[in-house]
Amino acid sequence: MKNENLSRITLITLVVLISGVFLSMIHQFLMAIFMAGLFSAIVTPLHTRLSNALGGKETIASILTVFAIIILVLTPLSVLLTVVISQAISIGQSVTPWVQTFINEPTIISTYLEKVPYYQEILPYRDIIIQKAGELVGTLSSFLINSLSGFTKLTIDAIFSSIIMLYVMFYFLTMGDVLLEKILYFLPLDDHNEIRLLNRFTSVTRATLKGTLIIGVLQGSICGAAFAIAGIKGPVFWGSVMAVMSIVPAFGTAIIWFPALCILALMGNFSGVIILAIFCGVVAGNLDNLVRPRLVGKDTEMHDLFVLFGTLGGLSMFGLLGIVIGPIVAALFITIWEIYGDTFKDYLPKVRSIRPKNEPNESDQSPPSLL
Repeated sequence: MKNENLSRITLITLVVLISGVFLSMIHQFLMAIFMAGLFSAIVTPLHTRLSNALGGKETIASILTVFAIIILVLTPLSVLLTVVISQAISIGQSVTPWVQTFINEPTIISTYLEKVPYYQEILPYRDIIIQKAGELVGTLSSFLINSLSGFTKLTIDAIFSSIIMLYVMFYFLTMGDVLLEKILYFLPLDDHNEIRLLNRFTSVTRATLKGTLIIGVLQGSICGAAFAIAGIKGPVFWGSVMAVMSIVPAFGTAIIWFPALCILALMGNFSGVIILAIFCGVVAGNLDNLVRPRLVGKDTEMHDLFVLFGTLGGLSMFGLLGIVIGPIVAALFITIWEIYGDTFKDYLPKVRSIRPKNEPNESDQSPPSLL
């Protein structure tokens, strides 16, 4: 008996140790592998239909599915990225002399201040405003330079990660069922709970990607069109940036359009201010606040707070991909606690109702839902 226990302890130790070494060895590829798993789960229905149409030829169906993703998703993104980069370079070339002028002659800001309504009221603070504006312009110039170099590196990393992701997707589509069965086999959970976790993972992934894509395209298009109407240079670039920033709930696009609105006000372009306030502030802002919780929260069956904090926490921990990973982790957190409540409901004490006496109280043996 002692030898058997020692053998099991040794085996578990080796499993943990070797698995840790292996995961550390491939840690730079884990995000690409994870995203390959997400997209494989999403395009599985397409792969299944192609496989059935081809008489069960899984390999050919997987190749066609990957090519469909390249043609329908990656190619349009590449074209858009080319336009965005060209407009970013154009904006950088036009902004650099303007920034240099402000750095060399910060008092030029007073020319713009004179166009602001109620100029006499802010006149006592003129020197402070000029000083702070000069500091802000210097900070922005440094930020732009660092962002361009970082963007170049990010683009190269994204291309490499996309190649890895597509390569892994091919194998996930071809033999994903076998791999998934192995993973579920090693989980010491009931079949019902394993399927419950898997279904929640899949539903949240699809809803999050769908919601992020729809909201990003709508907000980026609306705000980009507003920038074009207001006469701001590079509307496609700024619209694309705001489409990405829309992943931050509630105030994502405002990080871009509100400073632009302030600059237009300083320049005396009040028609542009009104256009940005209406289209970016009212239309796009309400689109985010009204559509996102219903689009993502409804399909994932999660409360708006879980969607919000899952998204923000995911962005903080995982970066841009946290927009997808964050809500998934939040959903799995809720699901695993519900499984815990269902499993140990015979051992957990009943909670006395905290509802007011005038409200109906239904006695239920099942644990309360977090949703």
